[in-house]
Amino acid sequence: MKYISHEDGILAFSETNKPVLKSHEVLVKVAAIGVNRADCMQRQGKYPAPKDDSQILGLECAGIVCDIGGKVDKIWLNKRVFALCAGGAYSEYVAVDAKQLMELPDGVSMREGAAISEVYLTAFGALFELGKLQAGQTALIHAGASGVGGAAIQMAKSAGATVVITAGSDEKCAHAKALGADHAINYKTTDFVEYMKANNLTANTIVDPVSGSYLNKNAAVAAMDCQIVMLAFLDGRFAEVDFARLLQKRISFHASTLRNRSIEFKRALRDDFVARFYSDIASKSYDFNLYKVLPWSQASEAHAILERNENAGKVVLSVE
Repeated sequence: MKYISHEDGILAFSETNKPVLKSHEVLVKVAAIGVNRADCMQRQGKYPAPKDDSQILGLECAGIVCDIGGKVDKIWLNKRVFALCAGGAYSEYVAVDAKQLMELPDGVSMREGAAISEVYLTAFGALFELGKLQAGQTALIHAGASGVGGAAIQMAKSAGATVVITAGSDEKCAHAKALGADHAINYKTTDFVEYMKANNLTANTIVDPVSGSYLNKNAAVAAMDCQIVMLAFLDGRFAEVDFARLLQKRISFHASTLRNRSIEFKRALRDDFVARFYSDIASKSYDFNLYKVLPWSQASEAHAILERNENAGKVVLSVE
């Protein structure tokens, strides 16, 4: 099969054998691939794949099940699906744990399906499983125009929360408002702490891929018993922490990644997400937030878009 290699940080087509299925897996003929910052970091040698996962890039895809392992229900054969992948999505075929599959509804395109799994499951886990967000509360979502940010905005609004986001341009703020954000703050022109205090806003749940200097600023706008969920550290690995403020507000701080979670965790996360939000996916109640679709021959440009922080929404590679 054809796949995209990343030797020495250069993306190029190569050939390899199709994956050999384990008994609990299916083989998906890939139609579209979601592009994530984790892919860029892996290409750069900064985020190696876990030992037992595919070393090929790609954490999510949409496609058609063309073969099944011995313990998989035959109902999945020939189904249109979207799913998280344990690597390997930058290829014509990828092996996927059958219990992480989600059927792609008839009204949802392959390209849209490829933009769902990683960002929606990440946002769902951060907002609701770790962040404990409830109706009537306020969520603060940093990088609100990103793929995860767009998914988080829409699910938080579905849950009855007030949504505050930060983003790096007026255009990205407008994009987030169009997705449902109640307040959109351009962090380059407005301090989000000052804005939230001026508008009498405090956050019950904070989703933060920035970290660094944002830790103390998050604490300044946190409500009592706030849950802060760190997804990345775009502002840097280290920060001084005002522990007195954390104690004063009984703030809980979570550091969360999805890729290196156990297969059991990912299955449970998928099940919880499907139970709560799959009907919204199927009815296309959400904007799947596609920024750009490129042929997979242009994977290098897709990575460059993310590395320039250009995108408002998801970048997807089309294999079809």
